[in-house]
Amino acid sequence: MATEQPAQPTPIHVLIIGYVWPEPRSSAASGHVMQLIDCFLEQGWQITFASAATEGEHKADLGGLGITEVTITLNHGSFDAFISELQPDVVLFDQFLMEEQFGWRVEKHCPNAIRLLETSDLQSLRHARHQAVKERLDGKPDADLTGYFQTSQDQLFTRMASTDLAQREVAAIHRSDLSLMVSDVEIELLTQAFSVPAAQLHWVPLLVRENHTAPASPRGFEERAHFITIGNFRHAPNWDAVLWLKNTVWPLIRAQLPAAQLRVYGAYTPPKAAALHNAAQGFHIMNWAEDALEVMGAARVSLAPLRFGAGIKGKIIDAMVCGTPTVTTPIGAEAMHGELSFPGAVACDAQGLADAAVSLYTDQARWERAQRDGWHLLPARYSHDRHCAALIERILALRETLPAHRTANFTGTMLRHHQHKSTQYMSQWIEAKNKNT
Repeated sequence: MATEQPAQPTPIHVLIIGYVWPEPRSSAASGHVMQLIDCFLEQGWQITFASAATEGEHKADLGGLGITEVTITLNHGSFDAFISELQPDVVLFDQFLMEEQFGWRVEKHCPNAIRLLETSDLQSLRHARHQAVKERLDGKPDADLTGYFQTSQDQLFTRMASTDLAQREVAAIHRSDLSLMVSDVEIELLTQAFSVPAAQLHWVPLLVRENHTAPASPRGFEERAHFITIGNFRHAPNWDAVLWLKNTVWPLIRAQLPAAQLRVYGAYTPPKAAALHNAAQGFHIMNWAEDALEVMGAARVSLAPLRFGAGIKGKIIDAMVCGTPTVTTPIGAEAMHGELSFPGAVACDAQGLADAAVSLYTDQARWERAQRDGWHLLPARYSHDRHCAALIERILALRETLPAHRTANFTGTMLRHHQHKSTQYMSQWIEAKNKNT
């Protein structure tokens, strides 16, 4: 008689509610969502990806990964029927806006599903810094930002706390069972300044597989030429960085290296960006890069002069993978290297950025040291295997202790009770209004 095989456990079913359909070659945020998806697929978990967004031209092939794609509608009862039938074990909200929109519906129809929030970065922190830069510049694009990059945690909290964006974003973090944070600096800000319990947060940065932490045969110093900057033009920090490069930083570099060339790559290049192209100045707008790692690996130095932003920077991760040193600001370097050496140079003003860029471009020994620093940093801080294992362990542990975890999170319970009621009634009012038009 054949021995009866033990029943296999039912795989966990994850529903991801996307703010957009992921475009990992266009933005680091989408890249991080795809990395989380990889972690879940490696466990054999079933995944459904749902979004109300319009598909972009660089959308990832989710179907090819065996992921079910579902188009959903905002402020519509059809989602209730969808989620009731699906009954996922885990729901991942991509950005706090999706938690606001669908969180109350998920809680109502799937009360036992773990609710995860993928923050990508703290939008309220990015917005606060953007406003601070505008105030400092006061209409003068080259104004001195001395002191701005040393803004303390208390100063950031004071600037953020009164804003509608911060109140909504931090409330969504409280309401969620667990929020996934790419930046350990932002975890510190939330726990120390905003009093978010550490048990509500989990650090999972951008991930790099161990076999990608250094190219098999990287191009050496002499085989590379020119500077590069890369980033989605729809992302305000990237656009500001390109303008700062064009108007201030790049002319200072060209004054020292008259033959230098800069190639600017970015998805969704608007006419205002294309108009910056000037071959005579060595400033080349290249539009979208089909293979970002290929163009990054051919450049000698990457420039990321970010004056505001949050989270961590995919462009700097890509540069490290390619062995390309980066010159950036303290905003760009934030949460990127911990106690280890930054793989390039960090400066606070245009002249400092230009001098560091020229030094890295011309000093082979310094360039090679920065390259080695990047390859050391990647496995130490961004290991796919280590962070995926920790995330899966955290989710599985949460499944076993979910009632107690929620009881301990009284602030989240209170916020769900009040906020979800107001959100529910607003959504239902919009739905009823749409039916009558």
